[in-house]
Amino acid sequence: MKDAIATSRTDTSGVHLWLVLWKAFRAVEGHAHRHIASLDMCLSDFGVLETLLHKGPLTVKELGAKVMLTSGSMTAALDRLGQRGLIEREEGTGDRRVRVVQLTEAGKALIRVAFEDHKQAMEIAVGDVAKRDREALIDSLRQLGLSAAERLQESVKKPHRKGVAVGNGGKKRREGVRNV
Repeated sequence: MKDAIATSRTDTSGVHLWLVLWKAFRAVEGHAHRHIASLDMCLSDFGVLETLLHKGPLTVKELGAKVMLTSGSMTAALDRLGQRGLIEREEGTGDRRVRVVQLTEAGKALIRVAFEDHKQAMEIAVGDVAKRDREALIDSLRQLGLSAAERLQESVKKPHRKGVAVGNGGKKRREGVRNV
């Protein structure tokens, strides 16, 4: 592991940063997936329950945005969780089309225990990283995420590089050529 750390300091290019970040994410994500699967849940169901635990009742639209699920995937997740008696959907006030999702008592009990267990599993996954290094990493990743999101928004408004516009959902297209 020390050799990998030593050599990573020689290349600070954006592409190398992206590759290191991607590999680190995949490794930590593997721990998360394995642990969540051991709870007899999929990642989307866990995300919905965890979000409702920490944010309280939300509309289906708000919840979908927070857990980054499409409306179809959101509906499937809510159906699964509803069948298990872990969430309930009620009409929102003022607009019958709006549905508010909240945890049932059984859902609260399950996700409280599951989330505490998950926190321990994730501590094991990142256990070799010292607290001060985690703080610096969190600050740096937050800065990277905000900066990259801002630059992404800017790139939608103007060509990313000469002759290539990026603004079609991230797909490249040649200027003057319509995507079909």
